[in-house]
Amino acid sequence: MQSTDFQIGTIKPVEVYKEAWALMKDRYWMVFGIVIVGMLIGGAVPIILIGPMMCGMFMCLFDLIDGRELKFETLFKGFDLIWKSLLVSVLIFVPILIVLFTIYIPMIAMAIAGPKMSESELIPFLIGTVIFEIVIVVVMVCFHTLIMFAYPLIVERGLTGVQAMMVSAKAVWNNLAGMAGLFGVGFVVAIVGYLMLCVGLYLVLPLIMMAQAVAFRKVFPKYGTQTI
Repeated sequence: MQSTDFQIGTIKPVEVYKEAWALMKDRYWMVFGIVIVGMLIGGAVPIILIGPMMCGMFMCLFDLIDGRELKFETLFKGFDLIWKSLLVSVLIFVPILIVLFTIYIPMIAMAIAGPKMSESELIPFLIGTVIFEIVIVVVMVCFHTLIMFAYPLIVERGLTGVQAMMVSAKAVWNNLAGMAGLFGVGFVVAIVGYLMLCVGLYLVLPLIMMAQAVAFRKVFPKYGTQTI
């Protein structure tokens, strides 16, 4: 296992996105194909397949960053890490399922209550429900941000799922300003893509992924021999 040391204050969000684009612009469509195929396969059975696909995507992106040949088949090497990545995937998707479930609870309650619920009861109920859902979503986003380096740590440092999430959380927390800025820039990029008839969201997804890989390398500089 390699050292889990990381650097602090190395993320400059706009510069990260500029570097990410410079690295991938000549191989954009190859990266696009890798990311889209990875997402489609991972989305088929999310809890099981998203982990190895995320690991495979980061393997490809790190090859591009390091100047190695970008190969589509590298994506499927992520299956070598299916068990290490499984816990991370579970802790990412279970909260999402919980959020989706909480969205339907008010609808079910209102359907059951029907005309029995007066307007004076309905309004506070809806306000309370919205507040609860906002809190849940904020907590989930914060948690996902803390473990965003977990998959690349499994790839590059050979960590287990638990180790990767702990190290990721510590690294993100110690680079909180830069990570918040990176999230903000990514959100703007995603909105711009969404405004392009929604299809643009898929076109900017490779850039967002590449920016995450570049940010990871800023925080966890590469050295030594990769272990899996």
